[in-house]
Amino acid sequence: MRMLLIVDVLSRKLVGLGFACWVMVATAVCAEVPPAPYQEGQIFDLKKKTIIADSALRSVLQSVDVVYLGEAHYTPSHVAAALHVLQILLDGDRTPILGMEMFSWDGQAALDRYVKGEPMTKEEFLAESHWINNWGGNYDDYAPLVDFARTHGVQLLGLNPPRPLVRKVAKRGVAGIGDDPVLTKWNLPDPFPSDDSAYRRVIYEQIEKCHQGLTQEVYQKIYEASVFRDEGMAAVITATARMGSQSPITFVSYTGAGHIQYGLPIPKRVNRQFGSPIQSVTVYLHALDSEHPEDVEQLMEEDVADYVWLTALGPRGRQPRCGE
Repeated sequence: MRMLLIVDVLSRKLVGLGFACWVMVATAVCAEVPPAPYQEGQIFDLKKKTIIADSALRSVLQSVDVVYLGEAHYTPSHVAAALHVLQILLDGDRTPILGMEMFSWDGQAALDRYVKGEPMTKEEFLAESHWINNWGGNYDDYAPLVDFARTHGVQLLGLNPPRPLVRKVAKRGVAGIGDDPVLTKWNLPDPFPSDDSAYRRVIYEQIEKCHQGLTQEVYQKIYEASVFRDEGMAAVITATARMGSQSPITFVSYTGAGHIQYGLPIPKRVNRQFGSPIQSVTVYLHALDSEHPEDVEQLMEEDVADYVWLTALGPRGRQPRCGE
């Protein structure tokens, strides 16, 4: 999910011209420099306002402890970008650990067995990892990441709380499951953290736009379920970071882009749980539709992440924002 800002055509054109001034060396006045067309493969450093080369990306990735990748679900070019990141880490001096939103905690035993190469059919793996119950959809879209982990011996962790727990929160709210014995099995903060005003401001607005016509009570329950998921996924990353290692490790967190936007949903929670900031980078993967350059301009205007990486459109085409 992305925060929908109301901007008219003129302001979007001006943003495009402004970014052209950031990334181009020109002697002309800014307004006289036409915006360059965006291209697949471009990676924008939103802090430095530049386009970076692959070599610079490699340097960044090999210097941090956590890489937060944010995808549009079922987009092959985003899976390919994640595979590229994992290979960069393997080629350097870091050992990657891959965490995926698409798998949940209750399927971790199956992930461990499968990655270690134990004989399992695809059907057995999907059943034991609870793929259908917790994520669903076409597994083949994400299979390349699992296959990469198995081939290269990369530890694969399920990030998501089990869906039955998430549904309970959506139905009862966080307070309604506080004494649920199932929760004692998982590494969730106790007591559960209080609300975050910056997170609420962004996420609550997005929930209202994506689920129009509901009551405020229902919106609040959905919001609490979102908090629960992000806190739970952050707990997996935090627990792994606390374990430490003799060799340098980089945790690659692969989730929907909404879970990394503005550093609020998962990254901020990891830092809070860990007790101090962890060296990390957020990479927002965006499938480029050449007919909608305003999508890119808006992401850059919002400073949605540390980097925005433009990739090819997936088979579902452009995925409109809620409310469009």
